[in-house]
Amino acid sequence: MSGDRNWSGWLRGWRPAVSMAGRNLRRNRVRTVLAVLGVCIGVLAVAALGIFGNVLALGADDAIGDIGTQVVVSPNADAGVESLSEADVAAIRRAVGEPAVVPLYTDNAVVGSAGGQTFATVYGVEEPGLAFEAADGRLPERHRRGAIVGAGIAEDLGLDAGDTVEIAGRQIRVVAVLAESQTFSPVAPDDAVFLPESAFSADGYNQVLVVAESGEAARTAADGIREEVNAREERVDLFELAAVVDEINGFFDLLSRFLLGLGAISLVVAGVSILNVMLMSTVERRQEIGVMRAVGVTRRDVLRVLLAEAGLIGAAGAAAGTLLTVLLVAGLVVSTPAVDIDLVLDPTNGYYLLLALVFGVGVGLVSGAYPAWKAANERPVEALRS
Repeated sequence: MSGDRNWSGWLRGWRPAVSMAGRNLRRNRVRTVLAVLGVCIGVLAVAALGIFGNVLALGADDAIGDIGTQVVVSPNADAGVESLSEADVAAIRRAVGEPAVVPLYTDNAVVGSAGGQTFATVYGVEEPGLAFEAADGRLPERHRRGAIVGAGIAEDLGLDAGDTVEIAGRQIRVVAVLAESQTFSPVAPDDAVFLPESAFSADGYNQVLVVAESGEAARTAADGIREEVNAREERVDLFELAAVVDEINGFFDLLSRFLLGLGAISLVVAGVSILNVMLMSTVERRQEIGVMRAVGVTRRDVLRVLLAEAGLIGAAGAAAGTLLTVLLVAGLVVSTPAVDIDLVLDPTNGYYLLLALVFGVGVGLVSGAYPAWKAANERPVEALRS
């Protein structure tokens, strides 16, 4: 109950101060409007640039997709390792645990059909379903016969499941066409053909693809491989796509901070404008403030009135800037079909609206703090003499 009384008392102390501050601001409408406009532009800059940077980051993350869930393991040629043996693959499986491990043979060949010829990478894989998905046909659990064709190769040669393709002089039936890859992958499945392992006579695998459920799981798998397989010697090289994603995300974080910094400069300028307005206002009303103090108005009440004036300027400018940002973003979505509306409506963009709103009000209060303190602490006699 005492807390409620304190809260209500605090509100009663500020209510007349806000009312008087509103009347004071209306007396100098042009000056007030210009100060509000400065805050409005600053808030608009912060919110719009923040949302712009966030949309870029979200778009990049959407385009990258699940790239961070893959780890590519290759033999370390510098250590004299030319290929990965069955023992190496078994060690990798023990090290990673649950993530899928897909060993690959690799070669290059001319792939032909009735629709023409093209040069493609040819992989040997036993369990293609662990890493890829089919758009036409069905991926076998164990790849024993036939060819699995990437989406790009299928489009170039006009291939569908059930067609025949010629590879290295052999006629091979297409059992499936892979779905188009939505992300970058070092295996590049769109421009590749996948054959059974029995089609290769190599002694060992050229690389192993580890596919995890998340970027964090991929990082854990990579650490496990280093500890298990490279415990005694550096037998394998690791290419962690999660590290690439981290670098890309770091770049967009830096870009967002840079854009927010540019917008913040506008708000700083607006803060200087409010400081100037409040200083001029206190100088012009010096005698008025002296009279108020002489008739018993406390320093706290004077401080409240002047802080309320600065706060109202900041709040009005922040609200107008936030509204303009929403209208601007909505206008861009309507007028630019290329903009992905889901990225624009992402809830994380609301953070920048809230940040700009709070920042705008804060700039008003901070800018008005010194003039308010200066006016509240001036002796009434000196103010009346001026």
